[in-house]
Order: sequence, then C-alpha cells, then structure tokens
Amino acid sequence: MTSTNTPETTRTDSPAKLAGLVIGLLAVVCLMLLAFATPSLQSGAKDLPLAVSGPVAATQQLTATIEAKSPGTFSVTTYTTAEDGAAAITHRDAIGGIAVGADGVTIQTAAGAGSPYTQLLKGVGTQLLQGGQKVTFQELAPTTADDPSGLAIGVLGLPLVFGGLAASAALVVAYKGAARNRFVAAFALAILAGLATTAILQFGFGAFDGNYWLTSAAVATGILAISFPALGLEQRLGYAGLGIMGVLLIFLSNPLSGLATGPQWLPGWAAFGQLLPIGAAGSAIRSAVYFDGAGATLGWVVLACWALAGLAVGLIPSRRAKSA
Repeated sequence: MTSTNTPETTRTDSPAKLAGLVIGLLAVVCLMLLAFATPSLQSGAKDLPLAVSGPVAATQQLTATIEAKSPGTFSVTTYTTAEDGAAAITHRDAIGGIAVGADGVTIQTAAGAGSPYTQLLKGVGTQLLQGGQKVTFQELAPTTADDPSGLAIGVLGLPLVFGGLAASAALVVAYKGAARNRFVAAFALAILAGLATTAILQFGFGAFDGNYWLTSAAVATGILAISFPALGLEQRLGYAGLGIMGVLLIFLSNPLSGLATGPQWLPGWAAFGQLLPIGAAGSAIRSAVYFDGAGATLGWVVLACWALAGLAVGLIPSRRAKSA
C-alpha cells in the first residue's frame, strides 16, 4: 500500500494588505497624538469666567483695566457685593473673583477649582499692588496642606478607566454566566472602588478633606458610567464594543476631561469633554472635594445618563444574547 502525502498549504496575505495595516496603525498613532496634544497645546487662560464685584463705576474701571492688561484672558461678570461674587465662585460659576471695596481690592481665589487659576489671579493682584492699590487675598475653596496644588484629582483618571473599562473586560473574559450578573459585579466593584480610592487619598495621603461619602459616590458613579456602557456594548457587539468604549475614553474623554486643571483651562470646544464619562466624573469629584458638592448638577446628570444607557443597552434582549 502506498501512501500519499498532501502538502500543507500556507495562506499568505498580500504585501498590499500589510502596507495598509501599517498605514492604518500610523493613522492611529497620529490621531492619538492629536487627541492629547491639541487640548494641551491650545489650553490656557482664555475667556475664564471671573466675578468682579463692587460699585458700578469701580467695577467698570477695573474691568477695563483687566481687559487692557490681559486682553481675552477673562470673561467678566459683575456683581453688586463681594458676597455675591464669592457665591458665584463657590457655586463654580467663576474660577475666582476681584472685589472692590472702600478698603481696597480683594482677590478671591478658589484653589480647588484648579491651580492655574489661583496663580493667574495672584499675578493680577501683584499687578494691582504695583499700581498702588491696596490688595488682600481671600481663599474660598482651599486645598489641603498635603496636596496644595490639588494634584490628587488628576491621578484618578487611571482608576476610573481601570475600574470601568479594564474591569469590564476582565468580567467578560473570566465570567461566562448571565450578563445581568456581570452588571451586578460591576456595580459592587464600583461602590467598593469608590470607597477604597477615596479613603486612600483622603485618609492615607491627606489629599482630600471634603465629604468622604459624597466623594466616594462621585468616584463610584464615574466608574459605573464607564463599566455599564462597556458591558452593554460588549453584550451587543462582542469585543468590538469594548474596543469602541476604549477609543472613546482614550481619544476623547481622557484628553478633554480637564481632570488636572479644571475644564475652563481647556479650549472652548473642549466643553464637549464634560459630556463624556471622565470629564463629568472629574467635575463631580472636584465639586464634592472642594465645593461641598455645589456646581456638579451637570456632571451627575451626565454620569447617570451614561450608566443607565449602558444598563439599558446591555439588558435589553438581543439576537446575540439569545444565541450566546
């Protein structure tokens, strides 16, 4: 008996396909650079909301002086009293303020809004001092002695993404049971991660001194606003759904979040970032830590919408879910 050996056939892709893959990956690298570089390079002091308070004549003169010395830097809203200006700052309608009174000028700062704004307003105060004005400084939203620059909020980006996206991917890979159980696990993880990360930053490093429970809730809701959409998209589209969520977070939500500086420091079009999970979470967390929760309504609404939308997408029966 003779045997015949069938030669193995190997499938080779064309050079054109390989070249196309290289070009596609190059495009991704360039887009990633643009996503991070554009907000960074175009950020700065432009049309920052500033509260100027005092008598009408004095505020008009001060506004004109500020515009002449720093054109385009501030978008001024005037208030009758220093208390009204301070209220606008603590409600996060302004990044700081200048109050004109009988005893001189008071520079009202809010370090919790972001360190760039405090430095900028102190520079304005220095200019007024050099011009012969009597200037005092009032801090309305102080940071802690252990984190004077308020850097801790900026480092929360990674726990938000890992707790939301990476944890969702891990649940999809490791757990093959009912989809609703993955949502329950993601919810439990978000609550525990919110409590743990806030405890580490507040009690371990002394970086926060706001309401612990409110801050923990903001962190947890931020994680849910990522994990639930990721699980929902995966339930509908498979691993491609996780990829879509990853692209959204890496290319848009993270660079446009304003976690480190506050959103006002980013270009005007970056306000879109506050409608995405990381930006909305950063706003809610910053308000909880430094402003007793004030000015975070939009952030909470956005986070709730992302979480509920992800839950709805994931739990509504689909052909893919029935065939799985």
